[in-house]
Amino acid sequence: MYSRSSEPVHFERDCEAVMVPQGETVTLPAGSYGYITQALGGSYTVFVEGNLFRIAGKDGDAIGKEPPPALELPADASDEEVEKLVWQQLRTCFDPEIPFNIVDLGLVYEVDLKHLDNGQREVEIKMTLTAPGCGMGEILVDDVRSKLEMIPTVAEADVELVFDPPWGRHMMSEAARLETGML
Repeated sequence: MYSRSSEPVHFERDCEAVMVPQGETVTLPAGSYGYITQALGGSYTVFVEGNLFRIAGKDGDAIGKEPPPALELPADASDEEVEKLVWQQLRTCFDPEIPFNIVDLGLVYEVDLKHLDNGQREVEIKMTLTAPGCGMGEILVDDVRSKLEMIPTVAEADVELVFDPPWGRHMMSEAARLETGML
């Protein structure tokens, strides 16, 4: 879901958050008040005391939100079924400042599934950022990794940031270019 309005929130417990765009992890104390400025992919960007913070979906209860549901996949799922779910999960990863998922932004360059000896899978991702110096880069990488490792049969997600070729707006989906006015 995407929130275009500012929904007020009250922190019901101490909550780990990441400052946007610096990428620093902080703890917002119980009793804090703020506003949700973006709610996408199961995480939240909140405005508290003049700063933006990213709240992971697993901590949504701190602001009165339900955590995302567990992913389901048949035990005998094919590589095609797993890859389809990988792409679905990638579409739940959002830059905290831009209301588009990393797939529509054109940040995902490569997805590769590998079988491990124990019957599980490893997913290898090559992705980039809209700006190489983005303080949220490692946060996005961690988000991708953790969301892919939620997929049944995926034991490990290896996410590599690459900057060749450099990202450009031509890599965005047509819908993202239209929405942002970057035609």
